[in-house]
Amino acid sequence: MSHVQKLIAAVIGCFIAGFMLVGTSKDKTTEEIQAEGMVRAVAGMSRMASKKCPVAIKKETGTQVYFAADTDTDKETYITMKWVGEEGKDNFKTATCTLHVSLGGISKLVIDDKVIIDKDV
Repeated sequence: MSHVQKLIAAVIGCFIAGFMLVGTSKDKTTEEIQAEGMVRAVAGMSRMASKKCPVAIKKETGTQVYFAADTDTDKETYITMKWVGEEGKDNFKTATCTLHVSLGGISKLVIDDKVIIDKDV
């Protein structure tokens, strides 16, 4: 067998293996598809809240926040993140930010029990 024939056989083998891999990976149940969708939705909400909430908190307090101390979500429509300020370092004690997917942004922002943003959902 020449080198060209070996190369052609290897390429054909790769195509066959690829088709077999794709053919066997399409057997997902409805529950698996729904679970994957829920994970993507929660990740999207979390990503959006992690971008918008720290900006809003910095705008109000002048302090940059990074990691939320607590997170609450129903895994479909909203996510609430809470930051706790360090005494003597930050300009706030607590900041709570709620993001609703239906609004596409922050629906409630509370800093030290003072309501900054409060939108109806």
